[in-house]
Amino acid sequence: MTVIFYGPNEEYGFLSNFYLAPVEIDGCIWPTAEHYYQAQKFPEPNRQAAVREAATPGAAKKLGRAGSADLRSDWDTARDGVMLVVLRAKFTQHRDLRALLLATGDALLVEHTHRDHYGADGGDGSGQNRLGMLLMQVREELR
Repeated sequence: MTVIFYGPNEEYGFLSNFYLAPVEIDGCIWPTAEHYYQAQKFPEPNRQAAVREAATPGAAKKLGRAGSADLRSDWDTARDGVMLVVLRAKFTQHRDLRALLLATGDALLVEHTHRDHYGADGGDGSGQNRLGMLLMQVREELR
């Protein structure tokens, strides 16, 4: 079985980083996983705070894409670890979401969009689907 997801308002939208599920990490409340992930691209606390305070996950993503010259020098190697931190927080701090994730059983989890070839499947299966893979890792850890 394969579970395909993308937007937060779809059947499996709780898997999306845009899904409204605030998490507490390092003493800060992050409105969504997307807010946390995008903020961690930057080493400066003020820049991270600006992303955390973004009105929507889409706005947080936009801020995370702005100023690529300011990115952490280790972002390419750190980003999967950052994603694991926020996914573990999301699915341990929200019991209902944990139950929904576990209810996916052994399904292959695939974020489906042509807009992302790293976190998603690239729309045609050519992407790396790292978000789906990391969600399956967290699901296994929660078992």
